[in-house]
Amino acid sequence: MYEHDVIVVGAGGAGLRAAIAAQEAGADAAIVSKLHPVRSHTGAAEGGINAALREADSWEDHAYDTMKGSDYLGDAPAVEALCKGSPEEVITLEHWGMPFSREEDGRVSQRPFGGLSFPRTTYAGAETGHQMLHAMYEQVVKRGITVYDEWHVMDLAVTDEEDPEDRTCYGVVAYDIASGEISGFRANDGVILATGGMGQVYDHTTNAVANTGDGVAMAYRAGVPMEDMEFIQFHPTTLPSTGVLISEGVRGEGGILYNAEGERFMFEHGYANNAGELASRDVVSRAELTEVNEGRGIEDEYVHLDMRHLGEERILDRLENILHLAEDFEGADGLTEPMPVKPGQHYGMGGVETNEHGETCISGLYAVGECACASVHGANRLGGNALPELIVFGKLAGRHAAGDDLGEAEIPTGKTGEYEMADYEFETELGESGGTSPAAADGGAVVTDPETVLSAAVQRAEARVEELMDRRGRNHAEIRSAVQETMTQHVNVFREESGLKQALEDIQRAREAYKDVAVADPSRTYNTDLIHTMETRNLLDIAEALTMGALARKEFRGAHWRKENQVRDDEEWLKHTMVSWNDGEPELWYKPVILEGENKTYEPKVRSY
Repeated sequence: MYEHDVIVVGAGGAGLRAAIAAQEAGADAAIVSKLHPVRSHTGAAEGGINAALREADSWEDHAYDTMKGSDYLGDAPAVEALCKGSPEEVITLEHWGMPFSREEDGRVSQRPFGGLSFPRTTYAGAETGHQMLHAMYEQVVKRGITVYDEWHVMDLAVTDEEDPEDRTCYGVVAYDIASGEISGFRANDGVILATGGMGQVYDHTTNAVANTGDGVAMAYRAGVPMEDMEFIQFHPTTLPSTGVLISEGVRGEGGILYNAEGERFMFEHGYANNAGELASRDVVSRAELTEVNEGRGIEDEYVHLDMRHLGEERILDRLENILHLAEDFEGADGLTEPMPVKPGQHYGMGGVETNEHGETCISGLYAVGECACASVHGANRLGGNALPELIVFGKLAGRHAAGDDLGEAEIPTGKTGEYEMADYEFETELGESGGTSPAAADGGAVVTDPETVLSAAVQRAEARVEELMDRRGRNHAEIRSAVQETMTQHVNVFREESGLKQALEDIQRAREAYKDVAVADPSRTYNTDLIHTMETRNLLDIAEALTMGALARKEFRGAHWRKENQVRDDEEWLKHTMVSWNDGEPELWYKPVILEGENKTYEPKVRSY
């Protein structure tokens, strides 16, 4: 067993920042990650970090843009915390040596991004996430923070009181990929989940293979609600063959979208008469797919993104790696020809329910970054707001877990504030069916002694691995593939009631199949088949909650488009979707959005660009 004050699960941008903040606050912090830190998916972020740095800009304007972009489903305390904290965090990164792109006068460069009223996106070429990740990992090494890399966290060690709000998290259980060891990690002060996104629930995604929503699913099974899972961002510019991301920075620098007829369709077809290519991502993605569906797509699949007119010097200075991606994966030379692009799953606005300090409803358990939902992004995230979320909330959660007093949070967690149960009957049986299944919740020990809770969690994990390794059964890959296919077909940019119902049926069949899953590889070291089998369990829970929320929410808001419901219904749906595990049966409920900010109330308005 290993013991530290604060255990951070995940070593991307949010996890690194949380560990640094906890250490700065005096805690013995450690990171447990299934990947080496610089292999984390934060390194794939290209575009930039939104921060109000100029005199002509303000955090208030940034907050308004963010709330408008969220389609008024963001919670004001979290939105304002992000926008207030981002400038200081960007300056901190600069002091730590992050090589930001700069203007001739030496100032950090900023460029326009979709949905912003001011060019406030700071960047480092088109590899901002990569540079940020390395700058922060350098700080982790410098400070001597312990990193357990290539340890896959399997479960949380949580007490098992009936009410999740009474439970306490004492640590995690992890599997050492190199040796096969299963061990407990005790956290004296807190566990911070920073496990990133869940893009592998789809088969066309910008996300890495490792992005399987582990933290979200573990917290869910321990009793923390998932929040707003139906809101999935589909990035408008991904490469058709692979899902590799083409940065919004291309459009920020002046890149133009064309259809097969050579029309600049964002303007000519009236999708965004003012902002054009720099409308928010949900607007541009729907526009592209509409062009394809109406027969104006190229090869009935994609549109063209053209940056040739920017000139070779500007492209090489600010977007060089985009040239390499287009050439390597599509054979397109961005200097002489347009690049093929289409929407691809990119980001989950929902996640583990937290307040603005990163706290969940379970004592001692925090979540930050893409796996968390505070909620900053609401129904749609603005480009350039993901990276500041990592560093702003990573810092807050690290400090709070280490014992710093951040004051009383304004956002309630769990069923402690105002809420309502959903009035919706699902036609498909949900959750586990017919007794204990590998996809079911583990619960926790009935005792509250930390050592006993952690030991019991380790024993359950050991038994689970033995079961998977010793029996014969189905391979996880066919189950995962079935889920990815139905999610991509039915729970994509455009959603219909019949398709969503079909997806839930397909997910339930996958759950049944997972009861017979087994690992064929007998090795106890570097057994990727075992790791992927455990990850698939998490994807099942996430796919189900996501589809439940999408089916029940009968409106069109942000990234959630419903064929049958083509209006935003603030009277009925200005509320967060919550899904709780409830002993194996997913439970749907809602809580109100907080629109009251520090100095103003954000009144919902028509969202146009």
